[in-house]
Amino acid sequence: MGGPALEIFKFSLYLFVPVAALIHFGDPAWYRQNVLPYRDRLFPPSKTIQSLPTDPHGIRAELDRIKSERLAKRAAQEDEGKQ
Repeated sequence: MGGPALEIFKFSLYLFVPVAALIHFGDPAWYRQNVLPYRDRLFPPSKTIQSLPTDPHGIRAELDRIKSERLAKRAAQEDEGKQ
């Protein structure tokens, strides 16, 4: 129907579009200008950096602290539910 000219046009279009997208969006300057500011708005940098314990006693103490916080939160929720 279209002939070989149409096939050559379609083939060149199939090659040109991905290569052009890679050249445009793969540019580091474009990434720094458009992606990094948006990323910082979506995921603001954390202000609190928490160090993880490495020794067994520190790990056990941290787990106990987390468990007590959960129990206190659960007790507060149950008290709200009863009122």
